[in-house]
Amino acid sequence: MYKLLIVDDHPIFRQAITGIIADKFTGSSCIEADSIESAKTYISQHTDIDLVLLDLNMPSTSGLNGLLELRNEYPNLPVVIVSAENEKQQILQTISYGAVGFISKSSLVDTITSSLESIFNGNVCLPSDLIRSPIKPQSTATNKDFEILPEKMQLLTRKELMVLKYLTQGEANKYIAYEMNISETTVKSHVSSILKKLGASNRVKVVVGSANIDFDQYLKR
Repeated sequence: MYKLLIVDDHPIFRQAITGIIADKFTGSSCIEADSIESAKTYISQHTDIDLVLLDLNMPSTSGLNGLLELRNEYPNLPVVIVSAENEKQQILQTISYGAVGFISKSSLVDTITSSLESIFNGNVCLPSDLIRSPIKPQSTATNKDFEILPEKMQLLTRKELMVLKYLTQGEANKYIAYEMNISETTVKSHVSSILKKLGASNRVKVVVGSANIDFDQYLKR
C-alpha cells in the first residue's frame, strides 16, 4: 500500500512506528533514517516514498530546519511531523512551512493510526485538543493573521457553518461526510467555499481563526 520514511534519531521510536504501520496498514513498508542527511540521501535515490514521518528535534538539526530542508529540496513529497512538541504556535508553524500534519509522540496507537489514515486521504491533520485550545496572548501578530471577522462568518450558509464547526474539532472530511450524510466531494466543495468567503489561503488558517467562535450563535439564525 504505502512506503514511509521514518526520520528520527531514537531507534526504539522508529521501531515502534514501523510496528504500528505493519500492523495497521497491511502491505505497507517503512524505511528508517536517523538524520536529515541520511533521509535526503535515501529520498534522492528512491522516487516511490509516499510519506515522510519527521521528528522536529534531532542532534543534527534544530527545530524547523529539517522540515525546511526537505520541503525546499523535495516540495512534492508530503511530510508529517511526529514530535513531543506541545507548544501551539510551534506546531501551527510546521503546517505553515508545508507539513501535512502533526502527530504527538504521546498519542495512543489508535490516534496515530486514524491520523495517518486522514493524511493518506488528503487531509491536513492536527491534534483536536490543540485546535480547541486558545492561542497564547503573546502571539499577537499570529492572532491577527488568523482573525475571522463576524461579518465574514455571516456569509457562510448553514451547511458551511456545520462543516467549519467539525473542522475546528479536528475532524477529517470522511467523518464530516458521514455525520452530515453527504459525500466527501461535497465536503471538499464546502471547504473551498468557506476558504473563499473567509479570505483564507488554507484550511489550517480557518480552523485556527475559528477555534473560539460560538457556532451556536450563527446556527440559530
